[in-house]
Amino acid sequence: MSRYTKWMSRDFRLDRAPIDALDYEIAQEKAVALGRMGRALEEALARLRAFDASHPRPSAPGSVQQARRYLVTDAGHALWMLVVQREACGLRDSRALMRDYGVPGEVQLCMGAAPAKSARDAI
Repeated sequence: MSRYTKWMSRDFRLDRAPIDALDYEIAQEKAVALGRMGRALEEALARLRAFDASHPRPSAPGSVQQARRYLVTDAGHALWMLVVQREACGLRDSRALMRDYGVPGEVQLCMGAAPAKSARDAI
């Protein structure tokens, strides 16, 4: 009988402390949030690249430049959210992130906790 009890306890993790289960759940939530933030950055950068492809910059009127500033600011906010989530997961070096996602320098420069209100009101 004891051999079945031992097998069942491993299967249901009865031999683990409750804190281990909590740590596991927290790690799962961090990973899910990290993925969600990464997808948000990819989408923001894709919108910016699509906008740049369809609007030549030198001859763009002021309204187009304002719309582009909004997209850059939005991408900067998405980048900030991903960097913060990565740091919460213990990933402190963002150089690989910038390279792998192909984050433009102007997006990196406007990275911050909250997008500028004037840029959000542009559209």
